This record gives sequence, structure tokens and C-alpha cells, in this order.
Amino acid sequence: MHIPDNYLSVSTCALLAAATVPVWVSSIKKVKRDFPRERFSALGVASAFSFLAMMFNIPLPGGTTGHAVGGVVLAALLGPEAACLALTIALLIQALLFGDGGVLAFGANAFNMAFILPFSGYYAFVFLRKLFAGFSKKTTSQRPLFSDYVALAIASYLGLNLAALAAAIEFGVQPLFFTDASGQALYCPYPLSVAIPAMAVGHLTLFGAAEVIFSLAVYAFVHKTAPSFAVDETAFTPDSSEDSGKELKSKRRSRWGALYLALAILVAASPLGLLAEGTAWGEWGADEIAETTVDGQALGYTPEAMASGFQWSAPIPDYSATGLPDWFAYILSAIAGVALSVILFKLGTAFIGNKATV
Repeated sequence: MHIPDNYLSVSTCALLAAATVPVWVSSIKKVKRDFPRERFSALGVASAFSFLAMMFNIPLPGGTTGHAVGGVVLAALLGPEAACLALTIALLIQALLFGDGGVLAFGANAFNMAFILPFSGYYAFVFLRKLFAGFSKKTTSQRPLFSDYVALAIASYLGLNLAALAAAIEFGVQPLFFTDASGQALYCPYPLSVAIPAMAVGHLTLFGAAEVIFSLAVYAFVHKTAPSFAVDETAFTPDSSEDSGKELKSKRRSRWGALYLALAILVAASPLGLLAEGTAWGEWGADEIAETTVDGQALGYTPEAMASGFQWSAPIPDYSATGLPDWFAYILSAIAGVALSVILFKLGTAFIGNKATV
């Protein structure tokens, strides 16, 4: 779902970036208003989880790959605005450092994965959770109900597929508006009739299933080990009226250790993402698109913008490094991505007020 540079026209990229700017501004204001300084690091952890989720590629029959994103579960835990910012930073790191997703296309990727995905999934989750709550048995438990997990599963599946549909439409409209004198596409060469089914196949099946599994696992893990990570922590945290303020803060810090341990495990396991061979649909390089077969037929030419358009020289292209085994470079890339996610949001506390949690 990461759109590379030169697949979308400059005007398309500019339009989608402009549409995303108000979302970023609104999200920053919301997080700055509602997140106390000491909880701002939660966004860095959330960004790291999403970054790692996108490193675990899943093969699809036919030679393409895809991955989970985790945007809806982050929105369910932290709110859609916080999830938007966390996903934006993950996408920015991927584009600038690893060349995963375009630099010019960054606004388009953020529009799809940091706006459409978390916001649509979040509101679907809220609606479904309220709807299912009416059919659930009354309980005094302060843990999530089974219906909450059902609501999250449906919402995460919906959010991922809406984001994939948006990307497919962005791909598919390019040959309608941007062609050369001979009629050949300047950017993405595949029309809506090809792009939408191609994107739908993987996201409605394996990639959608991966998103659901990842979302449920993270949601259950957080509420089991670190409920203070979630915005609605009071709804899932047993009353600790006997604890002093210092004791409660100490418990919260110790619970956060489980999140960092989970990140470390995911980093160590990240080379599993290398087992999936092939390139995600719509992410072929300029040197391979002419020979790429879609619907049994090779394109036969390289669109002009892909051959001579903007090129970003990523420091660690495709999560690999010359002279290092692929698995080791992948782990180092995972460490770098996690560290940058956390550090950038730590630095962001300079823009947060002096509010403190109680």
C-alpha cells in the first residue's frame, strides 16, 4: 500500500498532501490539548508498533506481498488523532530512511494510512462497540468484553480495506488524466478496472486477516499488561484506591516495560518478513515494471515519469546494507525505525504543555 514516487502525478500528490494538512493540524492540536507530557511517549511506542507491523511481509499467490498496518488498534487505544500522528511518523521514517513509500507521495500515503485507515476504523469501532454492548450480558468486569474484540476485528478489517481502496483509486485515475502523445501512461499505467481488483484481492483476504490478528493481539496484550497505555485506561483498570500516587505511577512505569519487551521481540523476529518474496502490487521499480505481468500480460514499456522522474536516494534502501547479511540488516533497520519513532516523540514533548497526570 506504500505508493512509490512517480506512480502518481505531482498534482495528485500535492492535492492529497493538501487534504491531509488540516488533519495533521487538527490532530496536533487535539494531542497537545489532551495528552499530558508524560504520556506523550505513548505515541512513540505506538509508531514503533506500526513500523514493525509493516516489516512483516505476507506472500500472496502470484508473487505479490503485503502487510498489516495497525492503524485502527492504535486509534482504539489512543484515539484517531494520536494514531494519525504515530502512523505519520512511521511512514516518514520509512520513506526518508528506507525508501519504502515515496517522498513526493508521502502526503498520499499519509492520506490513506494515517487518515482514512485510523479514522474510519475508529468510528466503526465506536459504533459497533456500542451496538454490540446492547446484546452483551451485564458484567462487573473492567476488562474489555468479547463484543469489544468483535467490534475491533470488523473495524480493523474495514479500515485497512478502505485505505487500500483509496490507494487503488489513486493508482487507477492516473492513466485517465496523464498520458503522452502516443497514449502511453506517464505515471501508473493501470486503470481502475485493474487497480481496484488487484488491490482488493490481497487486502480482502490475507492482508485483511493479518490486520485483524495483529489488532486483536495488540489490544489484548495492552489491556492485559499495560492498561495505562490506553486513553480509556480508567475503563479497564481496576480501582486502586489504596495505592498512593507514587505507587500508582510506579506500577504504570513497570507495566510499560512489557510494551518495550514486546517491541524487542518483534525486532528480533522481523527477519521473518524476508521470507515473503516478491514486490507488493503497485510498488515495482522503474527497472522492472515493463516486464511485470498483470493479468497474464507484460506492460511492455516504462512510463516516462518512472524512467526520468524524481528519485530519492534512501540511506538504507529496502532495509538492506551492502556487506551485511539481509537478516542482520533487517534487524538493524527495525532497531533504527523503533529508536527514531520513540526519539522523535520524546523530542516532541518540548511542544507539549506542563500538564501532569493525576
